[in-house]
Amino acid sequence: MNTIAIIDYGMGNLRSVAKAIEHVAPDARVVVTSDPAQVQAASRVVFPGQGAMPDCTRELDARGLRPAVLKAAAEKPFLGICIGLQMLFEHSEEGNVPGLGVFKGQVVRFPAERMRTSEGLHLKVPHMGWNEVHQAHSHPIWQGIAEGARFYFVHSYYVEAGEPDLILGHTQYGFPFTSAVARDNIVATQFHPEKSAQAGLALLANFVSWNP
Repeated sequence: MNTIAIIDYGMGNLRSVAKAIEHVAPDARVVVTSDPAQVQAASRVVFPGQGAMPDCTRELDARGLRPAVLKAAAEKPFLGICIGLQMLFEHSEEGNVPGLGVFKGQVVRFPAERMRTSEGLHLKVPHMGWNEVHQAHSHPIWQGIAEGARFYFVHSYYVEAGEPDLILGHTQYGFPFTSAVARDNIVATQFHPEKSAQAGLALLANFVSWNP
């Protein structure tokens, strides 16, 4: 049976993620787990998140999950969501903490001086609500999802990818920022597919059937 592990490190929108995946993958076994052995045994892994990077890092290490997450990111279909995307990079300005270093790049706060619309109106931070995601290139995760489809965001920090070919999607908020990345067996989104209605469910269904 296809087992999908959702990593529980004491933070994140775990039940919403689990319910959304159960909806699109009724034949799969979906487990919400903080057990490294269950993460390693799963055929697919989802690393969701909400909150702050320093807290995520601390809780991940407290549960002994770091090696299991790194192994999963190296070996099996892996989906990072929000903090789960940010944690894949080398460093975060939020708390000045290292990430997992799977990808080159850093996590930075939206700069106040650039938070303006094209008409000069002030944009709030955090970036919260629905926004368009523009697809940088084709990928199985975008199957059946329209270019410019709207997804739901909640974040004050974004990634500056160190390698341009990582970028899978971008979103305009004061300026274009990276809102999805992918390489090999990993795909990760700054937005929350579990909160993004039909487009989000389509993305999760694509992940469940994806064989990188």
